[in-house]
Amino acid sequence: MKFVDEAIIKVQAGNGGDGCASFRREKFIPFGGPNGGDGGEGGSVWLVADEGLNTLVDFRHQRHFKAQRGQNGMGSDMYGRGGEDTTIRVPVGTSVFNRDTDELIGDLTAHGQRLLVARGGKGGLGNIHFKSSTNRAPRRFTHGTPGEERELTLELKVLADVGLLGFPNAGKSTFIRAVSAATPRVADYPFTTLQPHLGVVSVGPSQSFVVADIPGLIEGAAEGAGLGVQFLKHVSRTSLLLHLVDVAPPDGADPVEQVRIIEGELRRHDPELLQRPRWLILNKIDLWAPGERAAKARDVIARLDWRAPWFAISAAERVGTREVCLAVQGFFDERRAEAGESVE
Repeated sequence: MKFVDEAIIKVQAGNGGDGCASFRREKFIPFGGPNGGDGGEGGSVWLVADEGLNTLVDFRHQRHFKAQRGQNGMGSDMYGRGGEDTTIRVPVGTSVFNRDTDELIGDLTAHGQRLLVARGGKGGLGNIHFKSSTNRAPRRFTHGTPGEERELTLELKVLADVGLLGFPNAGKSTFIRAVSAATPRVADYPFTTLQPHLGVVSVGPSQSFVVADIPGLIEGAAEGAGLGVQFLKHVSRTSLLLHLVDVAPPDGADPVEQVRIIEGELRRHDPELLQRPRWLILNKIDLWAPGERAAKARDVIARLDWRAPWFAISAAERVGTREVCLAVQGFFDERRAEAGESVE
């Protein structure tokens, strides 16, 4: 199924029903008085998170959602029936923005979570509310108020523990294939990953984490170049970033310079991302001579002045990938232990 990460929809809540101006008309009761009931409330529009969905593709075909109008009030003190709500299912991890103001209305991050996006109108008052000692036959009533109408932007962010960063062909898809059961496309040309892929990495019994293969970034991605700009936002929900770099790119580019470029794109997109835990993965060391690998890896780390954890691996030959997974699992185990201690 094609991954669609953004959709624009229009939601319209139901209008409230009008109140009724009515009078009792019964034999032997010449002055029966007012008996017009209130109008019913209009239905509201809700979004509900559903873990069974993983794409916004359905909103390409249906973009307009409308809740039911409230029923008008009636005579004999009968109130109008309220309009039925409209519920729209969206994937877990969907952010909802008001398209007119760019205001974040809410995030749906848990299965079953509900978000009110358009409130139904209130029902109008019937003439029974306007009876008084000086006005015993009021003909006054009020109309129902209109329901809210909004244009929304739905933005789906991949929910993953670990996000993979790097240039196209850095080996991210090969890495996720090596450590999980995910099968992203792998080829010897750039931009083979056109949509995020999720893989569950199982390290041991009850020990696993979710890793997301994000499409490759290029210089200028934060300003719209390449494909990565569409998916930079997906890394915002991850707890750990693995920055993969090709140590021997075909064009002879310097791995250190490639790391700096990606850091610049992260800084321009969201400076907070640079403060997030980020480990460096030197990939494709199989292209180095065996006796030179350790020295060349240390040279890259020294020139970067890299202080965070780093690994030298070959995802294609699955050399060092197990060590990376064990370290990542240890990172999350430690965080959970610290959270547990703080709760107690």
